[in-house]
Amino acid sequence: MRFRQVHLDFHTSEAISPIGARFDKKQFQEMLQLGHVDSITLFSKCHHGWAYHPSEANEIHPGLGFDLLGAAIEAAHEIDVKTPVYLSAGLDEKLARRHPEWLIRDENDHTNWANGFMEPGYHQFCMNSPYLDILLEQIREMLSRYDADGLFLDIVGVRNCYCHSCVESVRQEGNDPREVAVMRLLWENTYANYTAKVKETVESVKPGLPIFHNGGHIARGRRDLAVMNSHLELESLPTGGWGYDHFPLSARYAQTLDVEFLGMTGKFHTSWGEFGGFKHPNALRYETALSIANGARCSIGDQLHPDGYMDEATYALIGAAYSDIKSKEAWCVKTTNVADVALLSLEATGVHAMAEARNTHSDAGAVRMLLEGKVLFDVIDKEQDFTAYKVLILPDYVAVDDGLQGQLESYLQQGGKIVATGWSGLDAEGNRFVIDLGVRHVGTNPFRPDYFRPSFKPGSLGATSYIFYSQGQKVELAGGTELGQREDPYFNRDVFTFCSHQHTPSSYTYGGPGMVESGNGIYIAWNVFEDYATKGSLILREVVLFALNRLLTAKTLQTSLPAQGVVTLQEQKEENRLVNHLLYASPVRRGEGIEVIEDIVPIYDVEVSVRTAKSVKQVYLAPQLTPLPFSCEKETVSYTVPVLECHQMVVIDYE
Repeated sequence: MRFRQVHLDFHTSEAISPIGARFDKKQFQEMLQLGHVDSITLFSKCHHGWAYHPSEANEIHPGLGFDLLGAAIEAAHEIDVKTPVYLSAGLDEKLARRHPEWLIRDENDHTNWANGFMEPGYHQFCMNSPYLDILLEQIREMLSRYDADGLFLDIVGVRNCYCHSCVESVRQEGNDPREVAVMRLLWENTYANYTAKVKETVESVKPGLPIFHNGGHIARGRRDLAVMNSHLELESLPTGGWGYDHFPLSARYAQTLDVEFLGMTGKFHTSWGEFGGFKHPNALRYETALSIANGARCSIGDQLHPDGYMDEATYALIGAAYSDIKSKEAWCVKTTNVADVALLSLEATGVHAMAEARNTHSDAGAVRMLLEGKVLFDVIDKEQDFTAYKVLILPDYVAVDDGLQGQLESYLQQGGKIVATGWSGLDAEGNRFVIDLGVRHVGTNPFRPDYFRPSFKPGSLGATSYIFYSQGQKVELAGGTELGQREDPYFNRDVFTFCSHQHTPSSYTYGGPGMVESGNGIYIAWNVFEDYATKGSLILREVVLFALNRLLTAKTLQTSLPAQGVVTLQEQKEENRLVNHLLYASPVRRGEGIEVIEDIVPIYDVEVSVRTAKSVKQVYLAPQLTPLPFSCEKETVSYTVPVLECHQMVVIDYE
């Protein structure tokens, strides 16, 4: 898989004509070279349903008079640029108007994505309808006629659907479509059948061709879905609704699956489909560097103008980022992430019913804390080997069933430690702790919010009562040691009893343990990760980092990099080297839901120490190849990075 990819959208209405009139082979090639692009995903069929090449399985766009796909593939291959090919699988607006009975429908018989004449947009197709056969023939035709280097199928996944085909399928089996469990099995089987049929079609024409089915999110804990792809593409446009927290969370899970994967951002100021919108070059520099720092290749989204002319400003923008990536690739091939801590993803565990609508907050809040605390970590599911990590985090709502209980007990017996918060560690009903965390469960705490008074100094903060906004669990000591206590407010705020503008102050009344240490780890009685994702209160992070630092007696990496910085440690075992990635940029909010990176502020004299039992030969900056002074003491190599400007790699060669 290549490092410097472009995903080129071309969703073009039939109301626009002519199409591709300004496409020029030489200009197309010049723009790819300006952008330092080595792979570009081209278009066979768009969301509007049109083909961009002659077709019997589909219809060529009415405004297009030549083979645009063939011309683009030829131009790219001439300059050694690979060409995966895109087909819109889930959307086909042309066909939606002809066969509305094939569309996905909810339980009220409504279609999705668009709602009638007054809300223009697309409509999703059900793969349990005759549409699937049409799509497969479109794939077969394209692969038979063109030298595609891969297949990208968009807007697909396990979909809830009550269309006529799905309802009839269930009834024919003697089941009731009102039963959600019955329907869910159908939806899972529909997607599995779709991916199997696609693979069968591809293998009959081009065996081994890479295939990716894009649903906008790689579901943690669904390895069965992940393996339906040959590789993964992590769609994560920070300004497009994903934000800057999403990619590290997704990537730290994807790398544990041992598959190649891309980090997909976009050149747009907002999101897909934007013409004339551009992010700052420094944002793309940071986002692509973040990809390689997390073991990924890079993909940048663009959209071709209907006239087929490649925009020079766009490829100058992309080129500014990809020229950096090109110089760094040698240190980013075949890497594994080095991690002290594992976050057992709430999404991957099957969350407690209390968290159904909020499960992404806990994972996101935990990752944000770990990044800001410069903790080396992976995000894992229950199939991962827990014993590879010194500490395992159970975030907020991880109810423990029999299978997970066995895994956790085995992990603890082998010396592992657990940080559990809120509901985590309780049985599915929330009645008792299934694993020994040094506490006994009394019930859900009746006060919310309430207060935490730590018995330690939390980071740079002082000794006082700190507001904790999230729901807490009331516990009693059962062999553990109290590290901080809960304090009750005078009362909960309601219409008859309230105080001041927000919550009631602390009454200083002891409300039981708030943080407890035992031989198995540390328990914190609130949903602190969910709280941090929504409130961002500093005390929450400092409490968690105190717990981790207490349990991680020998951290692999320590650094003076400020909170907004990102640090990872990747190992290239075949090259006998560790690669320390350091990044620093500060997103700012502009507009509603838009985070922008513009200024890159250099950070000077960043101190780093890395624990390794390897015999270190040399340390140098990459790609500059500048030797870096270092010292080795007690299996720890230490060095100072003179200046960090956006992204810097430090290479530790060992024998």
